[in-house]
Amino acid sequence: MINRLALIGLGLIGGSLSLALKERGLVGEVVGYSRQLQTRLRARELGLIDRPVDSAAEAVRGADVVFIATPVQAMASVFAEIAPELDPHALITDGGSVKGSVVAAAKTALSPAQWGQFVPGHPIAGTERSGPDAAFASLFVDHRVILTPINENAPEMVARAVDLWQSVGAVVEQMSVQHHDHVLAATSHLPHLAAFGLVSALSRLEERYEVFRYAAGGFRDFSRIASSDPQMWRDICVANRDELLPMLDHYLVELNRLRQLIEARDSAGVEKLFADAKAVRDALYCPATSQS
Repeated sequence: MINRLALIGLGLIGGSLSLALKERGLVGEVVGYSRQLQTRLRARELGLIDRPVDSAAEAVRGADVVFIATPVQAMASVFAEIAPELDPHALITDGGSVKGSVVAAAKTALSPAQWGQFVPGHPIAGTERSGPDAAFASLFVDHRVILTPINENAPEMVARAVDLWQSVGAVVEQMSVQHHDHVLAATSHLPHLAAFGLVSALSRLEERYEVFRYAAGGFRDFSRIASSDPQMWRDICVANRDELLPMLDHYLVELNRLRQLIEARDSAGVEKLFADAKAVRDALYCPATSQS
């Protein structure tokens, strides 16, 4: 049971965590902060938080769990602001999609004792919607949450973070900070770049209005994530630059290979590339189909 949860960032991830804990009766009070007053008031109206406050420092006073759900580039200033007010026994964790920059920011801002209280995390769940109205209580059910513990974490702090996420239905896994950023660059960050890039490219065509008018379901499905929060994804691209650029180069090589096959009218080569990709995708998401 969490007596007081400090929620910094009142959008989809933070709001959904609060709703999930509330629905299960696992939290006493939720105190929330976001930079925009209207966001704080809307979060209270929706029941995401019980008490809005005017600063991150005020939010964490007396909290036994602190969850930071801001864009990753904002986390450095959040850590610096909350450090003087943190309870010495509080669990501090986050939902950032990049872990290297967040961990570095936390280590700089927090005292040595507080540093051991911070268990970095990343829920692999979300939608293309953002803001407090996007939150819903079942978001994390059967979705993975990756924790990237640091050497200074006491086992009980890691256990508390695991319990937090398991209590809202998530499947918790652990890996190193570097491995997380490498894997997520490929499986999450690169697909978002591809979606944003495709929509941007088509929007620059002279006949763009006709193109979008006749776009079918495949385009809608593929481009859905291009409706994601631009600020959040800007921050992710900057923060995970070193892992993302090689992945982007690798993808461009594959696109160029496909282009060369089409240019050469190599129908067998095109079909093989498609068949190989289909086999991999089916094995991941349709195992019964791939084995039949």
